[in-house]
Amino acid sequence: MSIRRTTKSRRVVAAVSLTAALALVITGCGADDGGGKTKDTGSESSSAPSKSSDGDKGAKQEDTAAGDNVDPNVKLAEARGQGGLTLVINQVKRDSGGFVTVQGEIKNGSDAAQPTAGWAGSEEAVVRQNPNSVAGAALIDKVGKKRYYILRDTESRCLCTTGILPLQPGKSTAVFMQFPSPPTGTTEVDFMLPTFATTSLKISG
Repeated sequence: MSIRRTTKSRRVVAAVSLTAALALVITGCGADDGGGKTKDTGSESSSAPSKSSDGDKGAKQEDTAAGDNVDPNVKLAEARGQGGLTLVINQVKRDSGGFVTVQGEIKNGSDAAQPTAGWAGSEEAVVRQNPNSVAGAALIDKVGKKRYYILRDTESRCLCTTGILPLQPGKSTAVFMQFPSPPTGTTEVDFMLPTFATTSLKISG
């Protein structure tokens, strides 16, 4: 193969790689958190990096391990939801790789079963791929005026707890959500999940 042909091939490969990378970034950007924009934030949507096939494997492992190494007795924040539901946040940690992982537990304190479908938000593609999930959650950086949606892959599968069954009276379910990390200077954000009140979280790590 001549030097000219080799150089041309490398240019083609580089162009294809760049196009694919841009497509992944655009796909990973969330369109709606299901709760709508709050009047006091005026926040702008931030891009959420997509996950590659390796990232998909990591997401599945994270889902399986949700709640591991988390002390359920630690209560960082609490948000009241509809129908007697309560969300307690046990951990908000900045991970290596540019992620923030939020873990907690949702408990049904009422005397009736409560649906979980509304937690996935209102974005059709996300709801379809993540039924009965917490994919509608978002972090809001009021200082930086940005809103961070849950990370997802190119097929809109979220890095969060999915397939949550309706909560029976007195029962609870552990949940986790993974977001793009705000700048290191941002240590406090607002957390939103459809049907729950907004609560403030402090990021550790």
